[in-house]
Amino acid sequence: MTMESPRGDGEKRPSSEGDELDSKLGSVPPLRPVDRFGLKSSPTSPASASTKGRVQSEREREEGRLRKWRKMIGVGGADWKHYVRRNPQVVKRRIRKGVPDCLRGLVWQLTSGSRDLLLMNQGVYEQLVLYETSAAELDIIRDISRTFPSHVFFQQRHGPGQRALYNILKAYSVYDRDVGYVQGMGFLAGLLLLYMSEEDAFWLLVALLKGAVHAPMEGLYLVGLPLVQQYLFQFERLVKELVPKVGAHFEEEMINPSMYASQWFITVFSYSFPFSLALRIWDVFLYEGVKIVFRLGIALLQYCQDDLVKLPFEKLVHALRNFPEEALQPDVLLPLAYNVKVSRRLEELRLEYQRMMKPQAHPEKDS
Repeated sequence: MTMESPRGDGEKRPSSEGDELDSKLGSVPPLRPVDRFGLKSSPTSPASASTKGRVQSEREREEGRLRKWRKMIGVGGADWKHYVRRNPQVVKRRIRKGVPDCLRGLVWQLTSGSRDLLLMNQGVYEQLVLYETSAAELDIIRDISRTFPSHVFFQQRHGPGQRALYNILKAYSVYDRDVGYVQGMGFLAGLLLLYMSEEDAFWLLVALLKGAVHAPMEGLYLVGLPLVQQYLFQFERLVKELVPKVGAHFEEEMINPSMYASQWFITVFSYSFPFSLALRIWDVFLYEGVKIVFRLGIALLQYCQDDLVKLPFEKLVHALRNFPEEALQPDVLLPLAYNVKVSRRLEELRLEYQRMMKPQAHPEKDS
């Protein structure tokens, strides 16, 4: 898992004879170096003068972006809605360039509509965590250590990260008993937790699954995964239409999207993709909706098509789960994705899928 995060606040403890066992169980090695995102890091060589100059230039550019963002959202997000109404294209352009990391938690809450949900439901999260029970509690406990296992915030067994993640997933399984708990939800909740409090992350999860701004996502986790099936149908058709050589080769090798793209939709690229890319995707996803997942998927296949069309089945399956590093650079892949036009076609394919799945209301009887 190549996930990172700014939250690197795992608790440290003295060395003991149980360290080796605890490490196997997921505890954080006390002196393990981590990068600024919270992932294990390797020692780096001293920076050269040119590198230091480049870093200084990038820092100044980031400070300029940050000033623009602070002016755009106002104190605590007070100016956000007004600015979006007046300058929607400016907002869209800035979000596509990436939200400043220190503002991500607030901006995600504003773009998702979760801030309004929180304000309308004061005390509800505490009630769900402290006073309700869930049939999924054992399943959640079992899966916690599998969620971002390489991230310092979630590695410590029963540590603050794992406790917070458990609370959110348990609370949601009670809040919406029809959906309950499905393992993929942990990656959404875990990513959100790295940028906001438990309660804020819970309401953002609610906003996504219930559709506060965009179409509800709960169908990704209902029995039978009905929304996943729809998305895979749409994606397969888009591959054949927009990347025809790859589509034809996939058909010949009997490769279908369920073999590689299901987790793209279920976790919105938060699983097994570089964290720097996942964050940029989530910036856009929360503002523009799920079409960015389709666009990214098509862009990936377009970027790698010359290699993919040469591979037999076994190597294809591996390649589709292990894209080359250069293909996953945000500033390379995202501009390609923005040029993939899918909105109108996605709606046409959605209606086609619904017609195809609609049962006959009054089947003709045998005469």
